[in-house]
Amino acid sequence: MQQKKILVVGGGVGGMSAAIALSRLGHAIELIDLDPHWRVYGAGITITGPTLRAFKALGVLPEIEAQAYTGTGIQVCSTDGSRLAVLPTPVRPEDGIPGCGGIMRPVLHKILSQRVLAAGVKVRLGLSVDSFEQGTAQVDVTLSDGSRGTYDLVIGADGLFSRIRSLLFPDAPAPEYTGQSAWRAQLPRPPEIDRRHFFLGGPYKVGLTPVSKDRMYMFLLENSPEKRRLPEASLPQELERLTRSYGGIIRAIGQSLSAENTIVHRPLEAFLLPGPWFAGRVLLIGDAAHPTTPQLASGAGLAAEDALVLAEELGDGHDIDQALKRYMSRRYARCLLVVQNSLEIGRREQAGRPIAEQTTLVEQSLKVLAEPI
Repeated sequence: MQQKKILVVGGGVGGMSAAIALSRLGHAIELIDLDPHWRVYGAGITITGPTLRAFKALGVLPEIEAQAYTGTGIQVCSTDGSRLAVLPTPVRPEDGIPGCGGIMRPVLHKILSQRVLAAGVKVRLGLSVDSFEQGTAQVDVTLSDGSRGTYDLVIGADGLFSRIRSLLFPDAPAPEYTGQSAWRAQLPRPPEIDRRHFFLGGPYKVGLTPVSKDRMYMFLLENSPEKRRLPEASLPQELERLTRSYGGIIRAIGQSLSAENTIVHRPLEAFLLPGPWFAGRVLLIGDAAHPTTPQLASGAGLAAEDALVLAEELGDGHDIDQALKRYMSRRYARCLLVVQNSLEIGRREQAGRPIAEQTTLVEQSLKVLAEPI
């Protein structure tokens, strides 16, 4: 197979996964990221079984299992903490993976970035793409520092507000606020939180996700007609206010919150980008192509899967044009399901629909996602 020169724009989960998977094929990979320090922000993220399967294929599952939480099932509780049911987190036995998990974002970033560097990927930081011009079989790229390069393939993995998407598809829809905002707070993990927990039936969806042996994070999905911008110093008090209608462990957590809990608050935004997600030799992956909300905890997993499927298609002897078409045929319906079902679950949460109506769609979606990619 002839070596290709590939530029990956964005050093998040999707971009790092692409760099790892494509470097294993012997391609020359260059990765750029806008942040000069290549940092990651936020609290924890939930990992589904399919996401763990993707990380296994990337070769990092042992490190994740050692440093994060993995388990099975989602405990559904009432607002006072009473246990109602356990949602299954299905996996195929032949995949040899846990059903779900949780990890701190900085921990996952460190695991993947170390693997990127070990693969010999050329990483350049503090850069974005200024412009590009496509020829018959190559892309001429001008970076924000004025440097230029010619590549066989450019991968836009630069997230919800993708610069590559705006250059490639100037008329693409813009991210839209969904009517919900996500709160996350880092917390000590008590022994009784033995798996993921949902607390449903109240004004907001609240959950607890273990991320290690002794740490977890709480999330709360707040319904509000408009985006709220809050001073950082007010976040503990405001999150405590939102938890007052809950009892049990959620009430206790709310009363204990302080700035030490690293509280993060952000509006949820998403949209449906029609296919194809490429033009010529420039391809969008991850949130640049199919940004979703966290209801199915699948954003990171889809990005990693994108990278693996792209590597499979390029590695099967197809030229780039064929590989991108085959990539779309494998990815579009699956990613569309996650985006559409996540948004629908969010609508049901905002409307205060019965608990069963919220959890049934989660269960149905996870069952489909457990199937091979």
